[in-house]
Amino acid sequence: MKKLLSKLLLGGLLLCSPSLMAQKISDQLPWSVRMVESEMLRCPEAWQLDFQPTLKWDYCHGLELQAFLDVYDTYNDPRIFEYAVAYADTMIRPDGSIVAYKLEDYNIDRVNTGKYLFRIYDQTKEERYKKAIDLLRSQLDTHPRNEDGGFWHKKIYPHQMWLDGLYMGAPFYAEYAYRNSQPQDYADVIRQFLLAAKHTYDPTNGLYRHAADVSKQQKWADPVTGQSAHSWGRAMGWYTMAIVDALDFIPKHETGRDSMLYILNNIAIQLKHLQDSKTGLWYQVLDKSGEKGNYVESTCSSMFIYALFKAVRNEYIDKSFLNVALKGYQGILDNLIETDKNGVISITQGCAVAGVGGEKNYRSGTYEYYLSEPVRSNDPKAVGPFIMASLEWERLQRFGYLPK
Repeated sequence: MKKLLSKLLLGGLLLCSPSLMAQKISDQLPWSVRMVESEMLRCPEAWQLDFQPTLKWDYCHGLELQAFLDVYDTYNDPRIFEYAVAYADTMIRPDGSIVAYKLEDYNIDRVNTGKYLFRIYDQTKEERYKKAIDLLRSQLDTHPRNEDGGFWHKKIYPHQMWLDGLYMGAPFYAEYAYRNSQPQDYADVIRQFLLAAKHTYDPTNGLYRHAADVSKQQKWADPVTGQSAHSWGRAMGWYTMAIVDALDFIPKHETGRDSMLYILNNIAIQLKHLQDSKTGLWYQVLDKSGEKGNYVESTCSSMFIYALFKAVRNEYIDKSFLNVALKGYQGILDNLIETDKNGVISITQGCAVAGVGGEKNYRSGTYEYYLSEPVRSNDPKAVGPFIMASLEWERLQRFGYLPK
């Protein structure tokens, strides 16, 4: 069934694939470059990423284009930078307002792409990009919060903290504070991580559940803890990436930073324990790893591998976890990467979307629910982290830590 859904959803690529027939990609290129080249062929215009038929200001564009800029910084292909800038040119108006963005929606997802704008502004110095960054930062000043200070995931999801939201808001918040000399904000950034852990931690298995409703009103929420029912792989992947990325900007002396490192180390331990022994990957529903119907999933696996590589490199976790990351990375290459006759690569078996609650099609958060969501290839939430994980792996090669 999942394979059928993948094929059906791949039909969406027809929206943005006219160049695929004409060009070839060399298998001698690094994996990060091959994936970027493949995405640019699939989607000649950057706004078409994430299977989009119309303009959208979305976290997926920011995730991928941030990774593209990392590849540009490493390999210096100006076509990659031009492709990334084109999205900013399309979406940012002269006054700094953003197409398809409404601050009053208070959707934390919309903040993530601001990280990519930092990079574009650094290179171009166009004032409209700085204005757009400031606009996104201003959302956090009035974004709804729980009584304990935790950001709501969205205005339409009152009192809810989702692990996903930490990636969407916290690294941008931390980088803005760093770049604009606002050290008073670091405490609030750290608070978001610690509150998310407090509200979602499951002491029975050491994992963090997908979300929590602090008001305990949602049908999906446990009436005692307010937690959702399961630990979804990608939610923990978002949270883990958020930690390693936000730590880039939080000073070592900042109170609470050590607690973030403690959480990160606990996650690393759980990931080593739950890593599939056969493939080296991780499952869609982590607390049901290996059970009937569950499947190894590309978005969470790519996220975990990137975060582990980076955490080892920065000495946040023990160097022994490098072996976990290496096994996982090889597992992706062996099990989830497909190459067509033109050398265009795809990453398969990615959950298209998952959440809890909602108004139109209520999402129960049950085990069966997570397995029912569509599975597709080249989901941006796998593509971006795979590129970032590949860059970490390639860095190890360049510095002689891996056999070439």
